[in-house]
Amino acid sequence: MKSLEAIALEYGRHTTPRVTAKGQNELARRILDEAQKQGVYVAEDPQLLALLSRLDVGEEIPQDMYTAVAVILSWVYWLKGMQPGDEKKPADQASL
Repeated sequence: MKSLEAIALEYGRHTTPRVTAKGQNELARRILDEAQKQGVYVAEDPQLLALLSRLDVGEEIPQDMYTAVAVILSWVYWLKGMQPGDEKKPADQASL
């Protein structure tokens, strides 16, 4: 059976995205379940997963990964109907 992997990113509180959680198998399942409960969008991108798996929890995304992560973030913005900068507004002012 193929192992399950998951990596969570956070962007908005810092100037660059950071890895906030990562895990395999059972821990990955828990990360994905929590994302679903919280309404967090999940992207399935094996190439990005391979790149991000080299990072530790709490680590900033390095500059050579900006483009790949920006693609995912732009997809999330689009799905949520947001524009860049909305993540820094109070929840009642952001166009979610």
